[in-house]
Amino acid sequence: MPIHNDATQSLMADPRVFLTDGGFETSMLYHEGLDLPSFAACVILDKDAGRAAMTRYFNHYLDIAAESGTGFVLDTNSWRSGVHWGPVLNRSAVDMLRLTKDAVEFAKELRANWSERISPILINGVVGPSGDGYAPESELDAGLAQALHAPQIEVFAREGVDMVSAITMTHAGEAIGIARASTAVGLPVVISFTVETDGNLPNGQSIADAIAEVDRETDQAPIYYMINCAHPEHFQGALSADWTARIGGVRANASRLSHAELDVAEHLDEGDPQEFGSLHAELARLLPGLRVVGGCCGTDHRHVSHVCGALHAT
Repeated sequence: MPIHNDATQSLMADPRVFLTDGGFETSMLYHEGLDLPSFAACVILDKDAGRAAMTRYFNHYLDIAAESGTGFVLDTNSWRSGVHWGPVLNRSAVDMLRLTKDAVEFAKELRANWSERISPILINGVVGPSGDGYAPESELDAGLAQALHAPQIEVFAREGVDMVSAITMTHAGEAIGIARASTAVGLPVVISFTVETDGNLPNGQSIADAIAEVDRETDQAPIYYMINCAHPEHFQGALSADWTARIGGVRANASRLSHAELDVAEHLDEGDPQEFGSLHAELARLLPGLRVVGGCCGTDHRHVSHVCGALHAT
C-alpha cells in the first residue's frame, strides 16, 4: 500500500489543487540560453548563472501559487542526475550523487524563501528514465530498474525530500523498479507516464494497463499517477473509466506535435497558453482525483498561470 508522511497526507487531504512548474529543461535551454548536454539540466547547478536562472524560473511559479492561495510541489533539478547518466556527461558516479544532493539543497533554500507566503511546499525528488523520455532504446525489467535508480533515491531519503516522482516513464517495468526503490527507503512515490498522440505509452500499452500493472506488482505503492509530456487533446479521450481516479496529476505539453516531430523541431512550440489553460478545466472534470497541475515541454509560467485561472473558475 502507499507510504505517506505528513506532507503527502496534507497534499491528498487538501481541497485545493496544488501547482508545480512547467517545462524546466525547455525553459533553461530556450528562454535562458543555457547549455544542457544530453538535455541534462543538473549540470547548471555548478554555475552561478545556472542557479540564478533556476531561481528566476521557480520564482515565477511560486508567485502564481502565492497569489492563488495554493500549495506547491517543488521539483528538484535531478531528472538526469542518476548515476547511469555519469558516463554520458563525463562525470563520476560520486559527482552525479553530489548533483542530486545539491538539487535537494537548492529546493530547500527556495522553500525557505517562500514558506511565509505558501503552505505547504513539498520537496519532490525527481527521477527520470534510464533512456529517452520519448522513446526508450530498451525496456528495463523491474529488478534492474530498482538497482539502477536506488542510489539516487537513497540520496533523496538521506536529504529528507517529502516525496519522489518518476517523470516521463515510458514503460511499466522501470516504473515498478522506481516504486520499489522508493518504498524500500520509506519515501512516498508518484509515477508519471509519457503518452503519445494516441493516448498510449510509447511502447503501445494503454495508460489503464500500465497503472494496473504497476499497482499489481507494487501493492499499489504509488500515492497517485500522473500523465505528462503530451498535449491534453492527445490523452483526454482515454479518460473514461474508473481507473482515472488513480490519476492525481497532469503535466501536459504546450504543443500538439508528436514526440517524433518535436525531436526534429528547430524552434520551441509554445502553443497557445490561454487555450492550454482552458483545456485543463475539462481535464479537471474528468479526473476526480486531480491533486497537482503544471506543465511539461514548451510550457512556462504563462501556461501554468492560465491553468491555475481555469481551475479556480470551475
